[in-house]
Amino acid sequence: MQQKIIILDFGSQTTQLIGRRVRELDTFCEILPYNKFPKDDPSVIGVILSGSPFSVHDPEAFKVDLSQFVGKLPVLGICYGAQFISHSNGGRVEKTNTREYGRAHLEYINTENALFRGFELKSQVWMSHGDSITAIPEGYETIASTADVKQAAFWSPTPTGTSGEKPVFAVQFHPEVFHSVQGTLLLKNFVVDVCGSKQDWSAASFVDTTVAELKQQLGNDRVILGLSGGVDSSVAAVLLNKAIGERLTCIFVDHGMLRKNEFSQVMNDYKVLGLNVIGVDASEKFFKDLAGITDPEQKRKIIGRDFVEVFNAEAKKIVNSTSSDSKCRWLAQGTIYPDRIESLNITGKVIKSHHNVGGLPKEMNLQLCEPLKWLFKDEVRRVGRQMGMPEHLITRHPFPGPGLAVRILGDITPEKVRILQDADDIYIRGLRDYKVKLSGDEARRVLAAGVPAALTDGEIEVSLYDQIWQAGAILLSTVRSVGVMGDERTYEHPVALRAVTSTDAMTADWAHLPYDFMAKVSNEIINKVKGVNRVCYDISSKPPSTIEWE
Repeated sequence: MQQKIIILDFGSQTTQLIGRRVRELDTFCEILPYNKFPKDDPSVIGVILSGSPFSVHDPEAFKVDLSQFVGKLPVLGICYGAQFISHSNGGRVEKTNTREYGRAHLEYINTENALFRGFELKSQVWMSHGDSITAIPEGYETIASTADVKQAAFWSPTPTGTSGEKPVFAVQFHPEVFHSVQGTLLLKNFVVDVCGSKQDWSAASFVDTTVAELKQQLGNDRVILGLSGGVDSSVAAVLLNKAIGERLTCIFVDHGMLRKNEFSQVMNDYKVLGLNVIGVDASEKFFKDLAGITDPEQKRKIIGRDFVEVFNAEAKKIVNSTSSDSKCRWLAQGTIYPDRIESLNITGKVIKSHHNVGGLPKEMNLQLCEPLKWLFKDEVRRVGRQMGMPEHLITRHPFPGPGLAVRILGDITPEKVRILQDADDIYIRGLRDYKVKLSGDEARRVLAAGVPAALTDGEIEVSLYDQIWQAGAILLSTVRSVGVMGDERTYEHPVALRAVTSTDAMTADWAHLPYDFMAKVSNEIINKVKGVNRVCYDISSKPPSTIEWE
């Protein structure tokens, strides 16, 4: 039986980050809405309560019946979770003048307590709370304090006053974020030492278990998979290929707005991996249907509609050509765990669909196969490496489904796509070639994302491409600017460059790229890309801006 930690989500922006940190401890976890704790599940070995945007005193605050698990399983409350534990058991949570946001240091730590074993005095933690716990419940004990907040952490070995019960721990800071320097140690102490995780959740075990499950699930059936060239669908394809081989057929649609030479490069990669892939060049259809369209949402809808039409046509051929002893009964997708989490809000209701392919005809009657549905993005990359996939496929940045169409302001033409492909190619190649040395929080962030790099004297060396989450060029085709080349006046388009750092794309900061890199790339784009005479850099963060321009 696979052990697991249950993380109850009270609406915190960092709930997924808690999950990723637990998974990094080779321990399976499941994130559920605060009111969906699974009853009578013997595989659960511990419970973590997340933070929340609410105060425990708000009428809208999310509440859970703690008796479902307190005393029966080890519990760790984080921020709101800690305050809810105190508030529900007779402690006091108040608005005070000692609010803490950002870095703080633990001035007192009970290092004999299981949660803080191995901690250093003055350990840096990350606070983000308006209310403070001013009194803890009877039977609980303070185990860590900052200069301003006495109840930074507290616990009870027997939370309801009887012997033989499981302990409850509560911390007002966020151990899951990088700025809590020993946060991973705290989570390890809880998950491994207190909860007893066997730490048997790994990329290797996932591959072996999933391949065996796919063989049993799919039997002799055939499977269709829509490829995008991205890491999720590519890893799903290789995993399925290990399970069923040639009975997997992949469809890769070129809508004409991929990056420069991407269609041929990705097709070659898939050939090297031994995948059975049908490549469809449908660019003429997409360009025709997009002619004269300038509204971003309309562009997206047309591309989505055309993709489904092209994919359906190819899928029907496969379904209709299979024999009775090996029918095509499955549609596979590269859906990953954050997609599924984001499909439910914390009330458990569906708020948006993340299916990679939508609108398949009902008469095709295909079942859904999602081999990566339990994995976070960094785990997907580790699984890809475990299966020997090329590094450039594994570390590929996220790329929008509509491709460069949403990075061209205004209408779409083959010439505009050519200009943007050339500029983008120079930019991305430059990011891959430029090496930087990182240390501290930034090095930990990059290593935690799964980038292969050796830590030497506290530093790692990686490319700019690996340091950032996502990058791309945007063609401002609705704008022209005056320039001078040689002795001639030019009147051409500006290109904007975008690069952001992030952990989950929910929030993102603009990447502080080196000036010498920016100067080199700008000069190369202007000199080599006909139609561009000006290069700008987007220094907007998300929020208030989005990562993509359209």
